[in-house]
Amino acid sequence: MNKFLPFLIICIFLVGCSSQATNGEDSSKIDTSYADDYASNPQVTDDRTLLKVEDSVIDEKGEATVKKLTFPNETYEMDPVKLHIKDVKLIHLKPDYSLIDYFHMLTHEEEFDVVKLFVEIENTSNEPLNYAPIAMLETNTGEIFDWEKDIYLEGLNGEIEGNETKSGNLGFIVDSSKELEWIEITTSDVYDKNQNKIKESEKIKIEL
Repeated sequence: MNKFLPFLIICIFLVGCSSQATNGEDSSKIDTSYADDYASNPQVTDDRTLLKVEDSVIDEKGEATVKKLTFPNETYEMDPVKLHIKDVKLIHLKPDYSLIDYFHMLTHEEEFDVVKLFVEIENTSNEPLNYAPIAMLETNTGEIFDWEKDIYLEGLNGEIEGNETKSGNLGFIVDSSKELEWIEITTSDVYDKNQNKIKESEKIKIEL
């Protein structure tokens, strides 16, 4: 029995390590080709190379470090709109001094946390539609943001032409003193070119 005990302990340890590895994201297997054609935002540090917690990057717009992330790669059908959520990241952002004035509209902090989503919106109809992938965002900490607080401003809200696909980031400055565990986004309703509502909004909860 005494000879068997060390072997048993080693087996338990190896199983635990294996479980820990499979519970996390394997960055080598993450398909980020969805962002290959993304034109880097003029105000916010490009996070495309940040694929795991504590990854960091510095560019001319500042420094970004990942605190949490998930790659849901989920599609939500709001016929005739399809919303694809590719990644969600909680990023600690230190903007370059030249961009401080841009962010002062939303915060007076010189560095802060941002929750951001990379999304793809697809209009499967032949007619133009009006739609916003995030009309409102709520967090487990009680913070609520509307689409006007988006820091990326990449033109993802509003009109989308027939058979058009748009993709890019939406992000919101969140309270870094509180633990972010989940976000819930509420999309807009879908409207046709005559401003008639053709599809109700949808709520989508994402764990971090």
